[in-house]
Amino acid sequence: MEFLTKVNIQPSVKKIGYQDKILLLGSCFADNVGEKFGEYYFQTTVNPFGTLYNPASIANSLLPIESDHLPITYHNGLWHSMMHHGSFSHPDKNELLRRYEQSQVVLRNALQEASVIIVTLGTSWVYEMNGMVVANCHKLPAVNFIRRRLTVEEIVQTWQPIIEQMPHKHWIFTVSPIRHIKDGLHENQISKAILLQAIDCLVSNSAVVSYFPSYELMLDELRDYRFYAEDMVHPSQVAVDYIWERFVEAYMTVDTQNEMRVLHQFWRDRHHRFLHPDTAEAIAFAQRIENRLQSLKKQYPWLE
Repeated sequence: MEFLTKVNIQPSVKKIGYQDKILLLGSCFADNVGEKFGEYYFQTTVNPFGTLYNPASIANSLLPIESDHLPITYHNGLWHSMMHHGSFSHPDKNELLRRYEQSQVVLRNALQEASVIIVTLGTSWVYEMNGMVVANCHKLPAVNFIRRRLTVEEIVQTWQPIIEQMPHKHWIFTVSPIRHIKDGLHENQISKAILLQAIDCLVSNSAVVSYFPSYELMLDELRDYRFYAEDMVHPSQVAVDYIWERFVEAYMTVDTQNEMRVLHQFWRDRHHRFLHPDTAEAIAFAQRIENRLQSLKKQYPWLE
């Protein structure tokens, strides 16, 4: 007897290996997956502009903008960039601009070097301010914004030219399994459906684009509330780990998975904490870890 609906994921023709540099953009689920990549020491850059949720804001982050044209505003004692997550806000305007310039350098370098770009779309609902879709409202009064849903056509028309300009990269799109219940459950479903349709068009239009069904895995295979965090919205760590396992099955070769086991064990050893770090046993363990690091750096020079 089958007690769940298994999501059939076809193995990707394009694989991800340790030679790849990976850029992850999008919702907080992109941060979750980025952490998993980090546990296995892949070469990754995660959300240089902070967590972004809608397709327009993620796309806008890929377009270079001079500092003097950056849309910023002052509210509640802080300067805010309307293109960035709230973690970039600062009381000093110059510091905000410095943070923006730094994030832009990181993103430009990552975009140039990345062979794999993973984009996680969270919602098709957007807020517009002065005709521009903002990445974050920063708790400004609602009167400053127009709230609406992007259409499938808008999303495709925004992302298709970006993909066509970088056809040598492997684009992986996914829809965040995190429900935006503040929008309303019905409205969330419509929002996600628009994202799914748009991605389907992008996949159909390009051989370098693929789709990973993290949203379907959460709703069908992990539909029980025991796979959610305490807020009943975000996936639990068990759920993130399971979705990661399915991602690895689809995008990594057997050889890469073998490398991952070795490097993950090293990651776990490095994060082991002794109750008494000054003992001879702890000191000897730390030396073995350092020796192992120097050995691994011969094959994986980016390790630190």
